[in-house]
Amino acid sequence: MSKLLRLVGSIRIPHLLGSALVVLVLLASCYSQGAAQAPVPAAPGAGTIFPSVNIGVGRSAEPEDLVITLQLLFLMTLLALAPSILIMMTCFTRIVVVFHFLRQALGTQGMPANQLLVGLALFLTLYIMSPVWTEINDLALQPYLRHEITQAEAFDRGIKPIRGFMLNQVREKDLSLFVFMSKMDKPATVEEIPTLVIIPAFIISELRLAFTIGFLLYLPFIMIDMIVSSVLLSMGMLMLPPIIISLPFKVLLFVMVDGWYLLVSSLMRTFN
Repeated sequence: MSKLLRLVGSIRIPHLLGSALVVLVLLASCYSQGAAQAPVPAAPGAGTIFPSVNIGVGRSAEPEDLVITLQLLFLMTLLALAPSILIMMTCFTRIVVVFHFLRQALGTQGMPANQLLVGLALFLTLYIMSPVWTEINDLALQPYLRHEITQAEAFDRGIKPIRGFMLNQVREKDLSLFVFMSKMDKPATVEEIPTLVIIPAFIISELRLAFTIGFLLYLPFIMIDMIVSSVLLSMGMLMLPPIIISLPFKVLLFVMVDGWYLLVSSLMRTFN
């Protein structure tokens, strides 16, 4: 596992993917510091490489083998949940929901495609979250790789920037709801609020704000639909679907006001 950490630390973009991965590594808290590796048998034949993967279930007389196996299973489960962890604890939720509201308001069906919207939301998330990843890398990952702090200290340092980001975006009403539902004593400071209470409050706060922005996006396009429908009705063209006429006008309006620039810049300002 230490090799995995060294590999993550050697990435030249620490404030992006490298530091994002270390959050998952630190959240695991399950790495064995001195796990022994089985010797690799020599390959038959000089200078010949025979790649091999062996997976088996057997008996072991050493209790430590069971602990290492459970740790590996926990690590694989964590890696499978990594996308959800990154999505729910960052600004990705707000961005991708607003983008889908925009596509529905325009009425362009599958354009832009889901892959394009998700990809754009992901890169905007990496851009917005880069100060948080940089702080995690400087305060937690690099000192841990230099063996200056323990794993527990690295976890405590690494989770603070993420908590700070979520607390800056969470609504007090939502936070109070989950504090009440957890039946815990009223915290005197934000440091006393558990992270498992902050995360769901942060998620519903992001969804509330995303739906608010989506409603505001709908308003100008609904006006165009109403105007086109009224004109077609007054002309007696009842059999012509209004969406066919209104779609070019909605796309033209979005292009003329430089919609993507306004939308992305407004979204990024909401995180300041």
